[in-house]
Amino acid sequence: MEHHVYFWLKEERKNEADRVVFEKGLADLFGIDEVAGGMWGSPAETPERPVTDKSFDYALSMEFDSIANHDTYQEHPDHDVFVDAFKDWWEKVLVMDVG
Repeated sequence: MEHHVYFWLKEERKNEADRVVFEKGLADLFGIDEVAGGMWGSPAETPERPVTDKSFDYALSMEFDSIANHDTYQEHPDHDVFVDAFKDWWEKVLVMDVG
């Protein structure tokens, strides 16, 4: 299954120093054993189209070998560290899971 998360940062967090810290937090999530793969990034420089939403600041895409691994990841202490560290940084978060 795949776990997709889109983050809209608060305006005051859209500076270079905070972006570096947030990006390290995203990268650290891939150290959790249950994560089979994936990537994070910001909106790609693709051509503008009516169906493309580039309003988010960061996207996280994770692959899991099973829903059970995803569920374990959700309760992992390192996941909680990320959420606790950054939950006040984002204006909006949107999760879309595909199985």
